[in-house]
Amino acid sequence: MKKYMRSAYLSALEKFNSGIVYLLPDMLIKVCTLIPLTYIWRVVMAQGVSVGMTLPQMLTHTYTAALLSDLLVVKTAATGWLSGGVLQKLFGRPMSVFGQLTAQTVGSWAPNLCLFTAPMALLAPLFGVKIFPLPVLFLFSLPLCVSLGFAIDFLFACLSIKMRNMEWLINRIRMAIAVLLSGTIIPIRLLPFGLDRVMRYQPFASLGGASLAILIGSADTAETITLQIIWNAILWPLALFALRKSREGIVSYGG
Repeated sequence: MKKYMRSAYLSALEKFNSGIVYLLPDMLIKVCTLIPLTYIWRVVMAQGVSVGMTLPQMLTHTYTAALLSDLLVVKTAATGWLSGGVLQKLFGRPMSVFGQLTAQTVGSWAPNLCLFTAPMALLAPLFGVKIFPLPVLFLFSLPLCVSLGFAIDFLFACLSIKMRNMEWLINRIRMAIAVLLSGTIIPIRLLPFGLDRVMRYQPFASLGGASLAILIGSADTAETITLQIIWNAILWPLALFALRKSREGIVSYGG
């Protein structure tokens, strides 16, 4: 475990190599996007628009989704296996490929968590947003969400290995699908024509949208966590199998 913690530490340190000042513009953009968005929801719901949630619930959902965006829809460096030579490097080390990717990804979250998430979480009451206290079941659901996010990301990485020259396109499609169907931006329950009752059972719905629904109290907690556990149990074996089958393609095409 120590070697993976060290990998995470080095990954975090790499992000700070250019100094905190270099990272501040990106954090400022996040803040300047989040604050107006909360006020837009206030204006929209003040006009009597029904979204199936109360204003406090919508604000908490929107605010927390921005603060935990890296965790709610996980993206690793695995999809850059060809252009960045990521997987070739990892296979050359005496450590689990999945373990290395996980450690490096978690470490890369450090700047956003330290410079944006933590300060904005403390300032949430100033903007009329209630985040704390966090429900206990949310703290149980979030790790399941993150774990499933890694499994889905690895499966898309294996797809990009199979498709080879379509790496960039697959990555764009993957991000669009994951963000849209995960319910982080548009909550699943807001989907029209009864789609919410169907879409909540697909694997992407067990990502960030599921945890956020538990946070704001709009989900059937037992059903939501059960679905997260089931999808983890299904997709992780598939991800492990897909990577084993993809090794030949990595070597033959990636050198």
